[in-house]
Amino acid sequence: MSQLDSNVSFSEYGTSFQEKIVQAFLTDHKWSAQMSEVIKIDYFDLKYLRFLADRFFQYHVKYKCFPTFHLLISIVRDDLREGTDIILRDKIIEYLHRTKTNPDMGDMQYVKDKSLDFCKKQALKEALVKAVDAISSGQDENVLSIIQEAMSAGSSPSLGHDFSDDFEFRFTETFRRTCPTGLDKLDSKDVLGGGLARGELGVIVANTGVGKSHMLVQLGATAVALGKNVVHYTFELTEGSVGLRYDSNICKIPKNDIIDRKDEVKKTYEKMELGRLIIKEYPTGTASIVTLRNHLDKLLLKGIKPDLLVVDYADIMRSTRKYDSLRHELKLIYEELRNLAMELEIPVWTASQANRDSAHSDVVGLENMSEAYGKAMVADVVLSISRKSSEKSQGTGRMFIAKNRAGRDGLLYPVKIDTGRSMIRILSDDEIIDADLEKKRFETTMKNLLKEKWKEVSSQKTTEN
Repeated sequence: MSQLDSNVSFSEYGTSFQEKIVQAFLTDHKWSAQMSEVIKIDYFDLKYLRFLADRFFQYHVKYKCFPTFHLLISIVRDDLREGTDIILRDKIIEYLHRTKTNPDMGDMQYVKDKSLDFCKKQALKEALVKAVDAISSGQDENVLSIIQEAMSAGSSPSLGHDFSDDFEFRFTETFRRTCPTGLDKLDSKDVLGGGLARGELGVIVANTGVGKSHMLVQLGATAVALGKNVVHYTFELTEGSVGLRYDSNICKIPKNDIIDRKDEVKKTYEKMELGRLIIKEYPTGTASIVTLRNHLDKLLLKGIKPDLLVVDYADIMRSTRKYDSLRHELKLIYEELRNLAMELEIPVWTASQANRDSAHSDVVGLENMSEAYGKAMVADVVLSISRKSSEKSQGTGRMFIAKNRAGRDGLLYPVKIDTGRSMIRILSDDEIIDADLEKKRFETTMKNLLKEKWKEVSSQKTTEN
């Protein structure tokens, strides 16, 4: 190694920084792939971290993929049996135990950015030395390739989708891996094509009290019932309240009866193979995308990888950047949520408040998304739910597909909204006819009551005169 690169290490950043680099290896494999092109194990000045990083990248070289946290523990356990010194063994065990039980994921993005930048600069410095040596030895033709290789090292490892060479991939089932909504008409081939896909952002738009949160619970409950892992973030309701809504939906028991029917709920779950559900509460306006990312990294270290993310709801998250206009902050939040969906390769459902003008509308469209039309530009799927005050007693409303990158949009469905069970379903043709008859009967009854009331008032006025 040249004099330029001697004694180079992460030591200037401290122990905590170096430990977080290893944590980042275990939670972000895309970033690890970038680092694999530029990092040197000797950059770690702590022996136990060099040991772990070495085993981590050795596995990648051999199997062309990175080990999970639990797999790395197994690899290290086997290696430590082969006479490793006691001090090193104890350091490794203590670090892995501390990381698993109480991982500190704060400032993780900063650590990843800083360490990648550090490694890329060292790679470029080394390339410059090689270039000088090449010129000195008369190999001028190699200089350009040396510099270009160093400049590209550490960038995104994917070259993209080669339209010709990757022809077969586009026709495999995994090309667009979806998470069903549970509503057959939405999941149909010509609409969502199976549901919301990995890397996509879906938004539920509705006015206050219409059923945004109930719809998000239904989407999460459908996934859990299918055996998928779901992480549900709540910024208004408590974790327990959201949990009871999931109980109501999955067990089809009104929320007010759940507590009294505990044994029935338990027996229902014993017959099902449910996925893992994690419900995490943050106070309104305190959680940013960094907050969610840190929590998800902790879950990954504990072996919990979500198949679906539910965020209730994005409009009341905290932006990572301050703007003079609220709509710019909201657009950024939605952009960051979609970026998170793409990075984790999972679908994300969230909700958006509809503006006041939509309160009496039959259909809520993109123009009714409160504060920021830019939110609609970011989303892959936008579903709106609308119902007038007169429809609440009947539990009916309408669902409109306002935007859909996966298939047809502009479709309007009559729905049944059962807030007691956090269930929203699209009505069948027969139910639509029955609902229309019920609506007409209701309207007739209300008209008759008003007539009777008017007669009473008129009679009282006549008597008084």
